[in-house]
Amino acid sequence: MLKRKVKDFIQHLGHDIEDEEAAERYLDESLPLVGLVVMYFNTLEKSVDSVICEIISDRSDESGLLILQGMHYSAKVDLLKRLSDAFHSCATEPPAYRGLVESLLEVGRLRNIVVHADWQNTDEEGYTFARIKMSDKILQQEYVQLSAEALEKLLGKIRDVHLQLSDYHEERGNLLSYGKCHIE
Repeated sequence: MLKRKVKDFIQHLGHDIEDEEAAERYLDESLPLVGLVVMYFNTLEKSVDSVICEIISDRSDESGLLILQGMHYSAKVDLLKRLSDAFHSCATEPPAYRGLVESLLEVGRLRNIVVHADWQNTDEEGYTFARIKMSDKILQQEYVQLSAEALEKLLGKIRDVHLQLSDYHEERGNLLSYGKCHIE
């Protein structure tokens, strides 16, 4: 989804930004979308929390919230997967569940790239310094293109995953309502 480029690390961390005005234009276009990425992702994460709480107890969120307290997003997705897989052992897997966990993890990974990017080091093509990585025992500087277009696609992906989660929650509820699986 996001274009990447790498360059070998040479003695000191540095970034080649040739046209600072063009880089500023990229930032002016992209940075307002970063706030939307954070907002949409946070809404998605709270929906994951809500689904987990309801799976744990449909009477009160308290037990679920006690379990979720202090958990990172990926741990919440893992818990959702384990709870869902246990449920699917006695009920048909709802269509919306296919690929849901992978999509939830992917948008979490992409959101982390966006919020942890070194925005001060964005070049004229919109490539922003993301991290140092090790490849074949060589340090490399990784850059990710976080253009407005790329961020819009990420927003769309977050919205799509949120809808998929909502569909799964509804399909799961229907299975329970029709007595397809009884969980004590």
